[in-house]
Amino acid sequence: MGMNQFLQSLSDLETIDRAPGYFKFEQHSVAAHSFKVAEVAQFLADVEEQAGHTVNWRLVYEKALNHDYTERFIGDIKTPVKYATPELRKMLADVEDSLTANFIQNEIPSQFQAAYTRRLGEGKDETLEGQILSVADKVDLLYESFGEIQKGNPEPVFTEIYRESLTTILKFKQLACVQYFLAEVLPEMLAADFSDRQKLAQLTNQLLEEPSK
Repeated sequence: MGMNQFLQSLSDLETIDRAPGYFKFEQHSVAAHSFKVAEVAQFLADVEEQAGHTVNWRLVYEKALNHDYTERFIGDIKTPVKYATPELRKMLADVEDSLTANFIQNEIPSQFQAAYTRRLGEGKDETLEGQILSVADKVDLLYESFGEIQKGNPEPVFTEIYRESLTTILKFKQLACVQYFLAEVLPEMLAADFSDRQKLAQLTNQLLEEPSK
């Protein structure tokens, strides 16, 4: 037993498409998504640190880089389907947990199993680093959907993904990094010139004005 299987499996993440089953102008793989989430999480953690909060950088990078590794086992399930019901989401999570535990036990050398149990487990927890991951994941999804909307993709699902992503980000607006994103980054993104700009701006303002849930 060695690390070959894990290292070789990283290439599998390059073959798994994001948002499968929909027409897209630009394809995104799970591997590319993981890299982008790590970059976004790094920026968000910078904001938190500048705001005076203590950041565990090891956890930030471990959570961000590994958060979707388990999609190697079940693929990327369509966002509207994945969150259709709490029961379905729990069932999928249980399957991922079982397959991940089996993979670690059978493919990861014993001296590294504790580390990979931590890295491949659910990273979106109540810690600051877990919350940063939750936001970073949705920021990248927001940009993926925005890119399709900006290019004129007629699939309505990308507007729904944009809505779901921003709604989730807003659940963490007590974080300094989210406040910065909403005040500085989001307006700049929406200032771009594209045909559905007014419609998307209206949707964004509507979500921003909704009371916190």
